[in-house]
Amino acid sequence: MDLATFERISEPDYLEGLTFRPLGDLRSLRAECQSVEDALSFLRRLVQGHLDIVRFEQERRAAGQPADLAALVAGLPRLLSEHVIGGRTGHHPGLPAPADPSLTDELDAICDATRLSHLADLDEVALAALAADLKRLEATVSARRQVVFERLDALAAELTRRYRTGAASVDALLVGETGTPADPTESATAEDG
Repeated sequence: MDLATFERISEPDYLEGLTFRPLGDLRSLRAECQSVEDALSFLRRLVQGHLDIVRFEQERRAAGQPADLAALVAGLPRLLSEHVIGGRTGHHPGLPAPADPSLTDELDAICDATRLSHLADLDEVALAALAADLKRLEATVSARRQVVFERLDALAAELTRRYRTGAASVDALLVGETGTPADPTESATAEDG
């Protein structure tokens, strides 16, 4: 997912004429939005992980412990396992890393792996600034996810409306997904209603 894809999805006219679009178009839009949401969810988790590590270092220092990379690394298993429930992180199943390496460009500009591994070298002011930057990025990514969720909700509502009113059928859905009718003796109903 690149930022241009998100920006296109977030345009007001992205869902224009939704009630008149073919069912296949709705499925394509939904798949595109879901792909973007998956990428944003992955990015948000990365940002939150970075922020957790920075905050952990801040807490260590606030407790009077000196800046020490070895001590920070020793505390990571406990810190990172706090968000794991039944082998899953948070309340969402684990997401594979997206194929697009540019997804993390914004995060890397703030705190790439090299900077993260040198937290012990930062003074308190720089550490606080890094935490603030990561928090702002997390809020930005969360806001983008909200826009995509709104698009997904609108698409789901339109698909549900079509199935409830008979404008689309499950047989048509199966034909669209498999390429063959659910019952070979019958043709599928029209998708466009």
